[in-house]
Amino acid sequence: MAKVKYYYDSVNLAYRKIKIRKRRKVGYAVLFLLSSALFGFLTFIILLNTPYFDTPKDRLLERQVENLKLNYAILNKKMDQIDDVIEDIEDRDNNLYRVYFNTAAIPEEERKAGYSKINRYAALQGYDNSRLVISTTERVDALSKELAIQSKSLDEIVKLAKAKGKLLSAIPAIQPVKNENLKHMASGFGYRSDPFTKARKMHEGMDFTAKSGTPIYATGDGVVARADNSASGFGNHIVIRHGYGYETLYAHLSKYNCRPGKSVKRGDIIGYVGSTGRSEAPHLHYEVHKNGRVVNPLNFYYGNISAVEYVAISKIANQENQSLD
Repeated sequence: MAKVKYYYDSVNLAYRKIKIRKRRKVGYAVLFLLSSALFGFLTFIILLNTPYFDTPKDRLLERQVENLKLNYAILNKKMDQIDDVIEDIEDRDNNLYRVYFNTAAIPEEERKAGYSKINRYAALQGYDNSRLVISTTERVDALSKELAIQSKSLDEIVKLAKAKGKLLSAIPAIQPVKNENLKHMASGFGYRSDPFTKARKMHEGMDFTAKSGTPIYATGDGVVARADNSASGFGNHIVIRHGYGYETLYAHLSKYNCRPGKSVKRGDIIGYVGSTGRSEAPHLHYEVHKNGRVVNPLNFYYGNISAVEYVAISKIANQENQSLD
């Protein structure tokens, strides 16, 4: 039961009951309802934004963030492994491949150089995990750049290897006639006695005795530059340009098995032994030129003779006897 309230009437000197008007009662009720609604709304907003009271959506987002952090951690471990592999490849590239092909190593500063000072990661800033995302992205970019540099380097090594292979094939590395038991060495490179004048003069090649018609072989890959008898003293002769500064000459042939402009491989038959031109007997006069200068052919016979055979043929070739042309 509600309490009855009174007030003192000083005119009549008596207590009178306080009567609340009906309109005021309605106002109080409306005010109470509005206050209750406002309090409830504020309470809901506070609970919605308070971390102590997670919604299902919040819990789902938290799980997704934790999964992303785990994935980033796994990615960084894999990048550590990739970094180790790249460092090993870079080490072999600089200290093995490039040393073998006699080319300059790639400086560490070039391999590890970063990007320009422009902020490449501005779009990733301002988030709760920005530091993790940016650091991982930076590592991915750095590895990508290192891989690009290494890929370009390996492309260069492949080109050098192919060029090296061509060089090795072009070097005149075998004897131009088959020389079983070293029976066909007649005269070597150096000063020899001229068979016609008996004067001592420079013999700029090696003479191999053989029967007329004995096959003559190209000593390295190249292109036939000449196959004629226009040079004085050489009779029928062939000149092969091998590239890389190498050129070989085969003189006193009985006939040709090639023509100018033809590409030949080491071991191809290019002609046959004869005694044309200034020649005392059937033989092959063979010369090697490097960068326009005549050199001793003996220095190139590593392709088809052993070390023991090389020593033996060297003794024969260095005897200062009479040449055959």
